[in-house]
Amino acid sequence: MSDRSSAPAARTVLQQCVQATLQVRPAGDQSQAEFVQIDRGMVIYVCFFKGATDDLLPKMVSTLLNLRLCESPSGRMVSVLELPGSVLVVPQATLGGKSKGRSMQYHNNIGKEDGQRLYDAFVARCQQELEAGAGPGAEVTVKHGTYGNRQVLKLDTNGPYTHLMEF
Repeated sequence: MSDRSSAPAARTVLQQCVQATLQVRPAGDQSQAEFVQIDRGMVIYVCFFKGATDDLLPKMVSTLLNLRLCESPSGRMVSVLELPGSVLVVPQATLGGKSKGRSMQYHNNIGKEDGQRLYDAFVARCQQELEAGAGPGAEVTVKHGTYGNRQVLKLDTNGPYTHLMEF
């Protein structure tokens, strides 16, 4: 068994997309469902583990936004910053699950309060870096899901080009 110092503080899954839509609030008695949407870019699913701190966010965001995982119109692989493209951040606590028998357990996930704070800081940092790196006039955006809620995702991709990253 590995010690806690070598265990990851966060786990992400990256998926390039042509378009992605995420329901962030279900319909209620008096309201319609709310959605966020991005066009060409990347979906980042993120889960933080116990012990995660703000210190990991600069490297984490820089790495994720600079990886050449998006297909440009010419077919060349570029980063979401080079595309330029948009980012959809989806909180995904299930990335922290471990099987025990026929059930899943999430004992290593960060607590809800700390997780919410780190998630909000992660989204804000993605927005800052995407705006700074995309250049003037580029139409880029960071949209995000709601931490701690079930959400419905619709994803159109030009290949299941999915990557798991741990930090």
